[in-house]
Amino acid sequence: MKRGPTQEHSTLLTQILSRVARRYRLPIRPEDALDREHYGVAPQLALIIERVRETVVSGRQPDEALKKQFLDTLARLIHDAMLDDEGDSAFQAMTLRHGAPRVREYASLAARSDPDRRAVLALVNTMAHPARQERTGDASLRAALAAVHDAASEQAWTRLHTLLRELARIGATSTDTDVSRPAAALLEHPALARLQRLEALRADEQVGRYLKLWEKNGPRTGSDEALREGARSRRRGAAVEALAAKALTVLAEGLNEVETTGAIYRVVTSLRVPAAILNGRERAKSEWDAVLLGRSAGVSDDQGWDVCLLLEAKASADAAATDLPRLLRGLEVLSQAEEESLHSFQTTQGEVRLSGASLRRLSTDEARVAATVLYCSDAPAGQPRLLSAAARMQLLSTPASLDFAAALADGSVADPASLEPVWLELLGSPRWSAVLHQYPTLRQARELMVHVDDLRFPCPSRRQSHG
Repeated sequence: MKRGPTQEHSTLLTQILSRVARRYRLPIRPEDALDREHYGVAPQLALIIERVRETVVSGRQPDEALKKQFLDTLARLIHDAMLDDEGDSAFQAMTLRHGAPRVREYASLAARSDPDRRAVLALVNTMAHPARQERTGDASLRAALAAVHDAASEQAWTRLHTLLRELARIGATSTDTDVSRPAAALLEHPALARLQRLEALRADEQVGRYLKLWEKNGPRTGSDEALREGARSRRRGAAVEALAAKALTVLAEGLNEVETTGAIYRVVTSLRVPAAILNGRERAKSEWDAVLLGRSAGVSDDQGWDVCLLLEAKASADAAATDLPRLLRGLEVLSQAEEESLHSFQTTQGEVRLSGASLRRLSTDEARVAATVLYCSDAPAGQPRLLSAAARMQLLSTPASLDFAAALADGSVADPASLEPVWLELLGSPRWSAVLHQYPTLRQARELMVHVDDLRFPCPSRRQSHG
């Protein structure tokens, strides 16, 4: 007895998906995807990178003319990013950090400041929590504890250091509560020293400029505005996921209506890959937004379901291209499941058991991916971003690019030839493979993407499905 849908209906699903409009699809040649209005420096650099990739894939060495085009265009990209009004404030901040030791020190301390703050606040609360203040009979000691607690709450670290010294002095002569030892320990704590240094560096002129550049780039991490933006993004993502799941459910219902052999289809959402299958692959997709499952007539629940189609909801086409490498790693993980076993997965609808044989049939082969995976969105197709945000940042954040940008900022002569290390990395480093292959990745992601409205179309009638 077959576990999954009959071959007839596997073919039917393939036929249905082949007729779904692919409004996000891109041409083979990236230059054919652009119009004159979008032929800026970043797209030009993406076109050059694609020509480099085609040359390398064909087994040839890129010539000097192509190399010069790459270096000159990358230099223009950096120049544009360094413009005062129209430039990239995040890149300008990176350039400033690259060249200014105090800014680098500030950035390093800021990166670990959250655990430092938690450590200091925890130690302050052990000796100066308001509840402990109330139990302190000595008025001068109680006032000192309150001042320490207030300074820590306000993150006034230099003032806190001064107040801790006073607290240690008062505590040493008090008969009420012994606070001198914890106060002395906190005075010597490296976390407090780092926070004081961070506070002092904020007065540095270059650090102040660095912070202003980051503020122009968007709300500060952890700020109220950043939290609001995060909440809006999560709501947007949840809405797209709901629309995509509904469209897939309509497709499943249509399949159930036209099938004649009793094969059954259903949709589950938020399918989580078990840890035993994931096996520590942290960079692989571990949760699938919606999955179309099927099984043949007469197969019981305890014999499991087959995976027919995996669907991922995305708010934009650019998000799909960014996600694709992780999705492919997720497919590779699923394809390594034990073939003869049933595997339990948790979903929004409860636990489902999937046949290992259907998981083993999943593959990262491009043709197989196209038959088993969809990206789904309600966003307009829009003009493609040929140079992805990740690739652009990788190109800009290399030491050679930052040195070039620093020279521009200082008014020095910046020679595009100095960017040759970036060219050599692009040609020879595995770490740059994603940049080199970004257009094929973008094309594949958009080839897999359908609009939610296009997925919601009636299945063929019984007569059509057999005709």
